[in-house]
Formats: sequence, structure tokens, C-alpha cells
Amino acid sequence: MEVAIAWDWLAFALRWLHVVTAIAWIGSSFYFIALDLGLRKAPDLPPGAHGEEWQVHGGGFYHIRKYLVAPATLPEHLTWFKWESYATWLSGFALMCVVYYAGADLYMIDPSVMELSRLGAIALSIASIAFGWIVYDLLCRSPLGRSTTGLMLLLYVVLVAMAWGYTQVFTGRAAFLHLGAFTATIMSANVFMIIIPNQKKVVATLLAGQTPDPALGAQAKQRSLHNNYLTLPVVFLMLSNHYPLAFATQYNWAIASLVFLMGVTIRHFFNSTHARKDAPWWTWFVTAALFLAVVWLSTLRPGEEASETAQSYRRLPPQIARFVNDEHFEAARDTVLTRCSMCHAAEPLWEGMAAAPKGVRLESDAEIAEHAREIYLQAGITHAMPPANVTYIEPDERAVLAAWYRSATR
Repeated sequence: MEVAIAWDWLAFALRWLHVVTAIAWIGSSFYFIALDLGLRKAPDLPPGAHGEEWQVHGGGFYHIRKYLVAPATLPEHLTWFKWESYATWLSGFALMCVVYYAGADLYMIDPSVMELSRLGAIALSIASIAFGWIVYDLLCRSPLGRSTTGLMLLLYVVLVAMAWGYTQVFTGRAAFLHLGAFTATIMSANVFMIIIPNQKKVVATLLAGQTPDPALGAQAKQRSLHNNYLTLPVVFLMLSNHYPLAFATQYNWAIASLVFLMGVTIRHFFNSTHARKDAPWWTWFVTAALFLAVVWLSTLRPGEEASETAQSYRRLPPQIARFVNDEHFEAARDTVLTRCSMCHAAEPLWEGMAAAPKGVRLESDAEIAEHAREIYLQAGITHAMPPANVTYIEPDERAVLAAWYRSATR
């Protein structure tokens, strides 16, 4: 089996695993948030119980009680919710290695933004993600962590700063992906470093016949609250790589910043309704206004001088230059320019298309060479591109694209 095909299936398998584990984590997280907010007092609650909830699902009834610290005696069977979080982070990091680290020259490095080596870009990526958790954890443990609102505002400032910072060193696609990984790492580390360890301390204290420290539960609850409000922005950032209007625009960092605010307004609505308070319908108007602001920001374009500079500043690394120097390149380039470039352009000619699909432009030798692998997989050996074969690419033209890639990678 060819390396390109095997590698693409590996990326697909990891992406599938990542989505499955993320669904499990987000689903259980949202369920327990709704459950916690919906708890009610009852006259027959046992000592130490905070509230209870009756639920019906799948033809049966469930009676659930919550203890703020712990019950008087520990049950024999206790279900822990942790592997969903761990598996989501591990699969996500594996996917980043396969797609972004292995393809750093294409997906992470843009010399017109910052000239980085592959190892330099990877090291900066890992360091920034670790930096995020360290700064976040220190802020939570500092005196500022005693103010829920103040801490949330400060954390938002950190996220905005990171959104801007990532766009100054990586491609727009990688900037959004890294901002999502930065945030998701904080969320998963909250579970791994704080929430689960605190729960284990409570269990150990109970088994020793002692009274657990309520501060352990309060600290875990604070971190859980942060995860609650960060979930939806992370989902947006992870999906954004399919939508260049989000990541490949001049004010992409501002778009990401507004997405975090939309996550807050949406979650506030559901948190309020789950707590059986008056539904704050105003949050949807605010969310819609923020989304319209995002749409407007995506229409702003950089000046002509900046665009020309970005296009002219290209130094092809050897692994990319080999595709330009291959004997089949001219024939492959002619096929791409006649069958693909009308859409994959700075100004697509296809009616109703505002930006190149996935931000992929195929107008110059450098751009075509940089996307050789994608061209091979999507138009050479499969018929994924062009969609519905709208440009009538012929079988012999697909053979030319396949021959070009295979020749250059021999």
C-alpha cells in the first residue's frame, strides 16, 4: 500500500476516534451540568445530600441524589467519568502529530507570517500548549481565583491574546487549530490534574473514616464550570479548518475571540433553563449579533500591498520543490490550472463561492506543489474533486496527476 494512502487512512481513523471520544466527553459533561443545575430539595433527603432529580429515559425512571462532599458511607460500586476526557485529548494530539506536525510545511508554516523550521514550529506548538495550562492553573490558584467573574474575564483576555499570538506565527488554519488545542488541553488537564485527583482524595478520606475537605469539591466545581463555558468554542475551532472564511481572513483572531463570547451566551441560556430559571431569550439575540459581527469580519480583506507581499514571499523547502522539478509537473500543472484553479483561487470564478474551498489556492507553481498530496488523493486516484466532476476532468488527466505525484515521491 502506498504511504500517502495509508497515511490518509490513519488520519481518518484518528479523526473518527477523536470525534467519538469527544462526543462521549461532551455528552457526559453536558448531562451532569444539566443534572446539577436541575437538582431539587426534598424533605426526605438523607444527611449530607444536596438535592435530587427524577428523570425518565428509555422506558425507565431514574432517581438521582447528589452529595456536595460525600455520603456517610462509600458505595461498593462507583462509576468514574474520566476516560472520555483522556481519550479525547490523546486522540486529538495523535491527530495533530499525523496531520499538522508531519505536514508542518503545508499546514503550519507560512513564511509570509513567520519563517520557521519544521522542528521550530513543532516545538513552538508544544510549548504554547503547555504554557496555556501552566498560566491557567497559576491564575486559578492565585488570589484572583477567588472571584469567579474576575477570573473568567482574565481568562478571556488570555484567550484573546493567544488568538492574536497564534495568527502571528502560524497559518490561519493552524492558528485556529492550536487555539482549540490550547483550550482543550486546559479542559482535559482540569479533569486529569484537579477534578479526578480531588475526588480520589475524598474517597481516600472516607475510607479512612475521616471527613473530606469541602474545599476539594469547590475547586473541582470551579474547573468544571470553566470547562462548561469553553466546550462550544473548542468545537467551533476544531470544525473551522473546513471553512476558510473563519481562519483565512485578516481578522481571524478577532473572529476566534467573538466565538468564545458566543460560547458563553449559548451556555448561559441552557444553564439558566436547566436550573429552572426564567429562560434568558436575550442571549440568542446577543449570539446572533456576535455571529453577524463574525460574518462581517470575514468579508474584510487585507490591502493589496499586503496580499502581494504574502504571495511573493515563498521559499520552497526541498520536499516541496521536488514536485516542481519533476518531469511530469508541467502536464500536471496544466490540468490543475484548467480544471481546478477557477475555484481554488484568491477570487473564485464559481458563482456563489466567496473563498477558495478549505482555503486551498492553486494558482501558482508553489501552491500546486504544496498541495501535491491532496491533489493526488482527491483528483488523481479518487474522484472527490472536482465535485460532481463539474469541470469534466478526463481519466487521462487524473492519470497525469497520479503519475506526477508518484514520480516525485519515488
